[in-house]
Amino acid sequence: MTTRRLLPPPTPRLSFRELVPDDLDDMAALLGDPEVMRYYPSTRTREESLRWIEAGQRSYAEHGIGLWALTVRETGEFAGNCGLTRQLVEGEVFTEVGYLVPPALQGRGYATEAALACRDLARDVLKVDRLISIIHPDNVPSRRVAGKLGLTLERTALYYGLPRSIYSTTFGEN
Repeated sequence: MTTRRLLPPPTPRLSFRELVPDDLDDMAALLGDPEVMRYYPSTRTREESLRWIEAGQRSYAEHGIGLWALTVRETGEFAGNCGLTRQLVEGEVFTEVGYLVPPALQGRGYATEAALACRDLARDVLKVDRLISIIHPDNVPSRRVAGKLGLTLERTALYYGLPRSIYSTTFGEN
């Protein structure tokens, strides 16, 4: 059985597409940037960035969702990635919305705009009951994005052995 692959619709300023190996230069720059990755255990190497892309491709094939490449509609410029992934948190699997935007494009609302489209896809098309975001407790910008999505702090959980804030929302009768 083939899983139906989904994409959020374009937003006023951004488009979504699946990550492909040709995105390696952009993803290696994004994941190798100390500012972007300051709330992760470390930056990623070029090889690790390729594995990130490959993990996305497996997620598209297995679940129909994943972290998608973002591009600025007006220029085609790479604007990071955003999407929905299945995450194991303390023995339970949840749908998570995640987002990363290059430093040069931060502060323009792109993460919020893209994440809202992903939230709506999760709620309206995937019919998930609950959406989470796993956020480093000190990551104020990501906490703000989560709030704009309607996610609130639920608890602290160990995620890959590290304490993380779990923000969540439920959609009720989907």
